[in-house]
Amino acid sequence: MKIVEPAIPLGSCIVKQNTLEDTIIEPPSRTLESSLPASDLPRVVIIGGGFAGIALIQKLRKCPVETVMLDKNNYHTFIPLLYQVATAGLSPGDISSPLRELLQDDDHFHFRMAAVESIDRGQQEVQTNLGSLHYDYLVIATGSKTNFFGNEKIEDHAQKLREIKDALELRSHLINNFERALLARDKEELQRFMNIVIVGAGPTGVELAGAVGELRDHILPKDYPELDFTIMNIYLVEGSGKVLNAMSDFAGRNAKQYLEDFGVQVKLDTLVKGYEGSVVTLSDDTKIASECLIWAAGVEGNHPDGFEQEVLLRGRIKVDDHNRIEGFEKVFAIGDVAHQALAGHESGLPMLAPVAIQQAEHLGGNLRRLLQGKALKPFKYTDKGTMATIGRNRAVVDAPFNISFGGFFGWFVWMFIHVISIVGFRRKLMVFTSWVWNYLTYNRGNRLIIHPHKKAAKETPNPVVVEPMAKGA
Repeated sequence: MKIVEPAIPLGSCIVKQNTLEDTIIEPPSRTLESSLPASDLPRVVIIGGGFAGIALIQKLRKCPVETVMLDKNNYHTFIPLLYQVATAGLSPGDISSPLRELLQDDDHFHFRMAAVESIDRGQQEVQTNLGSLHYDYLVIATGSKTNFFGNEKIEDHAQKLREIKDALELRSHLINNFERALLARDKEELQRFMNIVIVGAGPTGVELAGAVGELRDHILPKDYPELDFTIMNIYLVEGSGKVLNAMSDFAGRNAKQYLEDFGVQVKLDTLVKGYEGSVVTLSDDTKIASECLIWAAGVEGNHPDGFEQEVLLRGRIKVDDHNRIEGFEKVFAIGDVAHQALAGHESGLPMLAPVAIQQAEHLGGNLRRLLQGKALKPFKYTDKGTMATIGRNRAVVDAPFNISFGGFFGWFVWMFIHVISIVGFRRKLMVFTSWVWNYLTYNRGNRLIIHPHKKAAKETPNPVVVEPMAKGA
């Protein structure tokens, strides 16, 4: 291909014109370090724009430091509502907010969209796909990722739910399966498209099962009147003997009852042994034909490279009661990626948003004390309770002081807490409006197949064969 000179500068890139059809864009010559303005302030680099990262940024707003946030995406996602994007209740923009929007008026805050590859403790540098970046203090808030417990075949074929792209992929896969069900050649193939298996009866699995149950009962029969949704089975498979194992017995019992009221088949003390895309094999040798296995069975810390195994535990980074990483003087970890063992939580604090936010706010105060030469204060966790919803008018709540409740009041509390926790007034209003509309009409307007499912794109049922045309035709 012939290149036409001269090169034409476009921003920080070099565009070399070829033809009207082709344009070659060379990567910018500036590095991540040189892209930042010169500053005499101590630099705090924060990796991750989740709950912990944005809470720390806000806490450091008036602190005499230069803050640099790195994230592979340019937005924050309200992860507790991802399942509603996956089940067409909300759109991605309802639960996502641009990270640059956080502190637009702060001259000492900088964001760079970069993928962190490793940490160089000796040089005090973060290695990224855009080059290296020096830090005076480093905070790792990279959150968690789905844990498939080493089962590569399940990982290859199952759906997960940790990011926006996962939610869009799952939504497209769910809806596409019903489109394919219309073209099923026999009852066995039809049942395979209609069955849904959810693995893990934690909050994500329970809330997802309830949402899919609502879709089956109130929405899908109107969209697909040719299909008989009485044959659609929803399975919730849990390895322990209890639904919502981390919550109270009251919450577990009531959540299980709510799920069974939705027609969800709850299988406790059961593991998934295998899945290759069409048949789920359980530990009791039961086989379930299904084109949709959703893995919500666990998460693990999502740490960058550069840490010895001695400071890692099940993917989480061990930290002391100041959230400082063992053996790292100026490196801290907060949120899901941090394993912090405190009294009453010897196996580590739970991987919840309230924990991440509290750790971030406390660390912000400790960083200010460090700059002032003062002693650090130990972190103390305040349990503000946990909750889960199972469809409309049904939720379970474990509040402080061993108070548990459910039903409509629990559902109302769940809605209120989630609405006020979303970043940005406009998004709060959009989510609340969508929920009111869904409640009044049983209508979910985001039933769109945005991204063709990777498997469906490869396998088109009943393909049409087109004969080649003869010459001269």
